[in-house]
Amino acid sequence: MGSYIVRRILIAVPLLLTISFLTFILINLSPLDPAEVVLQAQGVPEITEDLLEETKEELGMNKPFILQYFDWLFATLQLDFGESYINGKPVWSLLGPAFLNTFKLTLVSSVSIIFVSILLGVICALNEGKMIDKSVRGFSFFLTAMPSYWLASMLIWYISVKLDLLPTSGMESYKSYILPVIVITISYAGIYFRNVRTSMLNNLHEDYVLYGRASGLSEVKITKHILRNSLQVAVTIFGMSIPIILGSTVVIENVFAWPGLGTLSVNSILSRDFPIIQAYVLILATAFVLFNTISDIINAAMNPKLRNDL
Repeated sequence: MGSYIVRRILIAVPLLLTISFLTFILINLSPLDPAEVVLQAQGVPEITEDLLEETKEELGMNKPFILQYFDWLFATLQLDFGESYINGKPVWSLLGPAFLNTFKLTLVSSVSIIFVSILLGVICALNEGKMIDKSVRGFSFFLTAMPSYWLASMLIWYISVKLDLLPTSGMESYKSYILPVIVITISYAGIYFRNVRTSMLNNLHEDYVLYGRASGLSEVKITKHILRNSLQVAVTIFGMSIPIILGSTVVIENVFAWPGLGTLSVNSILSRDFPIIQAYVLILATAFVLFNTISDIINAAMNPKLRNDL
């Protein structure tokens, strides 16, 4: 198992380096001079050549490209993403609290999604073809087809405004989590529970289920074995759902005025604050690689046959 973990990490390292390089060149994709972007973001009324050169010298933009990249890479390894173009504050001082707020929302939503997906998946699989199976699947198709921003707006209007039960925005208390978590859970649980259902159905027709029933094992014990084997597929799906939710909360955070990464990234894009955008992209990409690696390791721990796949 230890050698598998080492091999999996060795695969992730070059991928992370590639991601960091692509993230770094993000600022160079702008048709404008990077120094000009900085000055415009700071609201400088008149940009001269001397001012451009002075800005490049100050920010190290006059160095060779590859040296700029390595300077930036070594700094990011220390969580130093530079300074905001808008207010001059360190990026991490702005990104850190926003990331923590988004991560809290993502974590609570992920737990809710996993619980609902497994519960619905097991119920539908054990009642294959029955009315409850068809009803749950049909209703889930209907809910997942709804745009998340529309669903969020309807919940705000009815529950928060009309019934005055929950706050409309912000994160003042635990009540502020309820509506965003409901919207995110509806958006993703309707997709993931079908994967659990499919995996459960595949295992229901395996020989060990037939042998278990022939041996007199109770349906509860058989269901536990089926669920355990089915979760090998679900672990990968749920593991990747965390970074997916982390990156897709932009709409939800803006609708509910949640002070997280989504809100910060939208404001940064509108103001061309590239250091924050770079850090945001790098964090999300790193999260995808990290959780994919973790889910592979968990799967390998559950199924020793997978350790020989690398």
